[in-house]
Amino acid sequence: MTPDLETLLTALYVKIDDEIGGTRWMGRPPLLSDSELVCLAVAQALLGYRSEARWLRFARKRLSGLFPYLLQQSGYNKRLRAALPLVKRMIRELAMESGFWTDTVWITDSTPVPCGMSRPTVQRSNLAGWAGYGYCASHSRFFWGLRLYLVCTPTGMPILWALANPKIGEREVLAAMLEVDAELVARREGILLISDKGFTSKAFEKDLAGLGVELLRPSRKREKKRHGEPMLKKVRQLIESVNDTLKGQLDLEQHGGRTFEGAAIRVAQRVLALAAAIWHNNKTGAPVTRSLIAYDH
Repeated sequence: MTPDLETLLTALYVKIDDEIGGTRWMGRPPLLSDSELVCLAVAQALLGYRSEARWLRFARKRLSGLFPYLLQQSGYNKRLRAALPLVKRMIRELAMESGFWTDTVWITDSTPVPCGMSRPTVQRSNLAGWAGYGYCASHSRFFWGLRLYLVCTPTGMPILWALANPKIGEREVLAAMLEVDAELVARREGILLISDKGFTSKAFEKDLAGLGVELLRPSRKREKKRHGEPMLKKVRQLIESVNDTLKGQLDLEQHGGRTFEGAAIRVAQRVLALAAAIWHNNKTGAPVTRSLIAYDH
């Protein structure tokens, strides 16, 4: 493990511990605290271990100095699923502490999160009813699973995120995300939200304007060129590169979740790893804020 990753995990441990005020349990406290558990999950995502069993074998051999006590695979899985609210909270806390939280330029997109590759898997999966069939136009492929909706700053720092059935419309999901975090949107003036053509709708743009959000998107065929469109291609590439980081370096599509809780925590684990790397790079003045190279080996 690199010194950079050890520094990141130490800083993250202190941040989590300060936020939750230490682990509070009725009776005897666990030997592996919640702060250590979340740091262990971030290290797993950054080092590219998809299998929890393989990851714990590696951690026992190489990370005993950072994590003196490690759970068995079943206990780790159970504790990690129960820690989903804490993981979601820390994604927000890291974004708030970074220098990008007050940015009023947001970029949004959705990307497939496959959860099964065969018909028998689809029929037997515990994700049935939440996951569904969808189509990825950018890769010209059908998939069965979920869609990850991400609203981030141009640096890639996640501001809002959600998982949804791919059959639900993109505008409907984004509207629900903004409604849930209405107070967050209301505290900012003049938000510029950059999206692709999938969010095209006059009614949707009118609703966004009522929230103080201006939508910047490419014009459709037979539509008059929209204001600010020439800058879109370069900015749109940013969200594509964020999705590529999640998939190429953090193995988003190989998450391995087979239940509602399992898929949710594994996706959240990777979003937190991305947010933690950006947060730490920002704090240490790294030249490339979204780079994971210092932490992924």
